[in-house]
Amino acid sequence: MTPLILIIDDSPTICRVLESITRREGYRAISFPDGFAAMQWLASPVGIVPVLILLDLSMPRMDGISVLRYLKKKPALAAIPAIVLTGREGTIDRLKAQLAGASEYVIKPFTTRQIVALLQAYLGSGAPVQAEATHDSRD
Repeated sequence: MTPLILIIDDSPTICRVLESITRREGYRAISFPDGFAAMQWLASPVGIVPVLILLDLSMPRMDGISVLRYLKKKPALAAIPAIVLTGREGTIDRLKAQLAGASEYVIKPFTTRQIVALLQAYLGSGAPVQAEATHDSRD
């Protein structure tokens, strides 16, 4: 099965851009508009453990810091690299994210090249691409 990348961002545009980049690199992607919806999905029987998580800090219902803390408390999820993609440039936000378990902290707007470089750094040169790409998206 093609490795899954979890995208958590309340911007549908950002989700679509990240889904497109990750698919081109040979991964499946599933998006959620907030941390609460993503954590519910992960805890469900349908939930598949992703190989990487891309998330925003500023979201309704459950913000990115809360997501990071939740992930680090769960043994099956604690080792998943979590990359924060945010508009928050402050040192305090960066420090909070690092202390909560963020693997990287990227300021928006990001470039495709940045995302591809992060995927390669954390996951290698890319997943084997199947003949037909699978795409899941939940809003």
